[in-house]
Amino acid sequence: MSEQSLLNKVALVTGGSRGIGKAIALSLADAGADVALTFLNSKESAESLVEEIRAKGRKAKAYQSNASDFSQANELVQKIIQEFGKLDILVNNAGITKDGLLLRMSEQDWNTVIDTNLKSVFNFTKAVYRPMMSQQSGKIINIASVVGLTGNAGQANYVAAKAGVIGFTKSVAKELASRNIQINAVAPGFVDTDMTGKLTDSQKEAILKLIPMKRTAKPEEIAAVVRFLASSEADYVTGQVLCVDGGMVM
Repeated sequence: MSEQSLLNKVALVTGGSRGIGKAIALSLADAGADVALTFLNSKESAESLVEEIRAKGRKAKAYQSNASDFSQANELVQKIIQEFGKLDILVNNAGITKDGLLLRMSEQDWNTVIDTNLKSVFNFTKAVYRPMMSQQSGKIINIASVVGLTGNAGQANYVAAKAGVIGFTKSVAKELASRNIQINAVAPGFVDTDMTGKLTDSQKEAILKLIPMKRTAKPEEIAAVVRFLASSEADYVTGQVLCVDGGMVM
């Protein structure tokens, strides 16, 4: 893939200040894209990332936004289009976990995860729908998870959200395919991030037994797949779920 495969493109990465989101933002910038990113609480990390992207010669800006808020998402997309001139790529990455067995899961924990991980995808996709239709082009990449395909005990809220993301991706891809807008999902397995860093050693050992490659992924390995889907080399790929999981789902 060309080092400047995304030159003159503008990308928005939600939840882009840390972990997988940060790796995606940097990868898109390396490919030549200008990058807008959202954050909720990690302002310092977001501002540091903006400076890192600008050092690469790309335009970048961080916006504090609650991805689960429909009005905020719509207003933010309009603001980005005004400030950057257009929006070519949307990466719906914002997400959280509030794990627990259903027996002890509160309604608030259910609602918060669904709103952040699933409703946010609706919010931002809805916000870019008309602008991308008007320009007759666009790439939307939704970050799902392999557990959205397999299920996982103790994560009913997270799994339901990620399964919803997959179904949403396929449905909207069919709506927009004739408008030259490609929508795909990336389903990571276990990745070295703050989320997985909270696991105990015994939990990590159990996870590695499920992975044929016997290791977790680096955030950069997820970002590489997103970068491909955002490029013109994936112009004939839409409605797909690409598992980046070391062979967990075969």
